[in-house]
Amino acid sequence: MKNYSIVRIGNEYVVQANEKSVLKISSRRRAARLVTDAAELLDSQSSPLAPPDADAEPSTARDTGVIPDPPEVP
Repeated sequence: MKNYSIVRIGNEYVVQANEKSVLKISSRRRAARLVTDAAELLDSQSSPLAPPDADAEPSTARDTGVIPDPPEVP
């Protein structure tokens, strides 16, 4: 998270990301730790999957993860 701030309002701290308030907490240390944890999680995410090739043909392979509907009972 590159664009964040922690602002004290009264007895509480508000974490702001891109100038939007996203979290209110009573401890500045806890707010800073949560921001650090969130940044680490965002950094650890794998890169988004590449969009499918526009020239690729659709697959006709059966999806083996799908359970077929049971036969109808008369």
